[in-house]
Amino acid sequence: MIRYALIGLGNMGGGMAAVLTAAGHTVQAFDLSSKALERAAAAGAVACASAPEAVSGAEVVLTMLPAGAHVLEVYQQAILPHAATGALLIDCSTIDVATARDIALQASAAGFAVADAPVSGGVAGAAAGTLTFMVGCPEPVFAKVEAALSPMAKTVVRAGEAGAGQAAKICNNLLLGVSMIGVCEALALAERLDLDPERFFEIASASSGQCWSLTTYCPWPGPVETAPSNRNYEGGFATAMMLKDLRLAQGAAASVGVSTPLAAQAQALYSLFDSLGYGEKDFSGLLQLLRGRLAELT
Repeated sequence: MIRYALIGLGNMGGGMAAVLTAAGHTVQAFDLSSKALERAAAAGAVACASAPEAVSGAEVVLTMLPAGAHVLEVYQQAILPHAATGALLIDCSTIDVATARDIALQASAAGFAVADAPVSGGVAGAAAGTLTFMVGCPEPVFAKVEAALSPMAKTVVRAGEAGAGQAAKICNNLLLGVSMIGVCEALALAERLDLDPERFFEIASASSGQCWSLTTYCPWPGPVETAPSNRNYEGGFATAMMLKDLRLAQGAAASVGVSTPLAAQAQALYSLFDSLGYGEKDFSGLLQLLRGRLAELT
């Protein structure tokens, strides 16, 4: 069994902690939120009073934090000064590539093996232990990273060197954000053309319009039982988080001179949806904005 430290116990980190403890591992957990810490303790984690206390003696240190600035601060103030010699450091947050590479340089200089490993699979995947981890690390380190992440994972894939995991995540979510808008527009149009949206779902699912946003995460309630659309767009991937990832993608694109006009338009639409007060709703709830049915989300 592995002794983990897990810093950041939000919707994703809390689910990861619960999966690890259920598998028999020790999880030394810390979060600034006392309620999040209490939930982790109730699931079997060891509640720690500080981040340095959490990392003390841990073989694997996991972080799941909101932004690059938070990750960098925790690494500099808690992890690098206090982690055990030989500990494996894995950041599972979604942050900018430049900060991920900076953290890797600092951790490597301090003698630690380190990886950036953002996730795909959402809250449900975290709770079920079926996340996909996109890993950036030196090739010789990957086997250890894969073993450490496997209790929480459906898939662990090495994307490349430091920062490559973050690059893979933001490129993937750029594609996801854009494709979801296309699905929402098509369903809204089908409805207005008196084409039953569920019949359109059947047709498009077997035609060239088939995609994950339609067949696995359908924004129209009914066709996909597990989709957030059947829970009034609750408990999925929050619009505010999609907006964060699109902003990261746009920042990365600007830094390397790549034009991403569809991503820019997607960011504008999700920003509008967020500004109207629906940032905590699943991003597929954008369908209701396009249908003019926002009142149904309240």
